[in-house]
Amino acid sequence: MDADAWDERYRSTERLWPAGPNMWVVRETAGLEPGRALDLAAGEGRNALWLADRGWRVDAVDFSPVAVSRIADAAAGRAGTVTATVADVTRYAPEPGAYDLVLLSYLQLPQQEMALVLERAARAARPGGTLLLVGHDLANLEHGTGGPRDPGVLSRVERVRAAWEPTADLVVAEVARRPVDAAVALDTVVRAVRR
Repeated sequence: MDADAWDERYRSTERLWPAGPNMWVVRETAGLEPGRALDLAAGEGRNALWLADRGWRVDAVDFSPVAVSRIADAAAGRAGTVTATVADVTRYAPEPGAYDLVLLSYLQLPQQEMALVLERAARAARPGGTLLLVGHDLANLEHGTGGPRDPGVLSRVERVRAAWEPTADLVVAEVARRPVDAAVALDTVVRAVRR
């Protein structure tokens, strides 16, 4: 889907996604000292806003102007800092070595484009900074519920490992079970520390 299609999806409802943060983002950032964070493909900003409420200075990037407008509106009047930017993450070049946390949450791209985004994400993290990817895992197609049905855009631990291991040490690399109503979704969760 392109930015126009996502804009239409966002316009069709008051809120497309839950307002609270993703459970894996909460778990994997719990012990981190707040600093500067980059949320790539931030959507409506649920993770960016949650991080800002915990003292992070967050740059939230998404290609949907409607989503970015929602982030900016929600960030107004909050104690934390969120700077929301309209940009396509497949072309976006974040500042190298600038971030204490770089987050990609449910970004669904073909493998070649995703590999480039993962490389840029790794370069954006400072030495000692955290890289975190949460995504719909390929195994979810057969063993989970929800998420996209196109296997070409689903995450795999091995692909993230291949992109990040040359410059980062993996701390968590798993297929995690996320409860969804009475069912379970399978998510790729990878956290790494930039060398």
